[in-house]
Amino acid sequence: MPYMIETFDKPGCADLRSRLRPEHLDYLEANKALLLACGAKLDDAGELASGGLYLLAVESRAEAQAFIEADPFFKGDLFQRVMVSRWRQAYLDGRNTLKEG
Repeated sequence: MPYMIETFDKPGCADLRSRLRPEHLDYLEANKALLLACGAKLDDAGELASGGLYLLAVESRAEAQAFIEADPFFKGDLFQRVMVSRWRQAYLDGRNTLKEG
């Protein structure tokens, strides 16, 4: 069963996020086989990120935790808080995946 990781940036860390972003994107590209989806959480104007959401195709909490701890954003001390939880996929791309499985 997949895992969801939600991250929350420390306040006032927009510059740190910008500096770490290229390395973070390289990390995501290198691990794209694990990513069901991911992206930044943005303000209403769509300009300022305050954290992110990752949906991972991994089998254990330990794998999900290891994934996020290896992320340059985590290693660069951007996050104030990280939440890891199991996730049940119900809909993906407009399809009810519960009926398919």
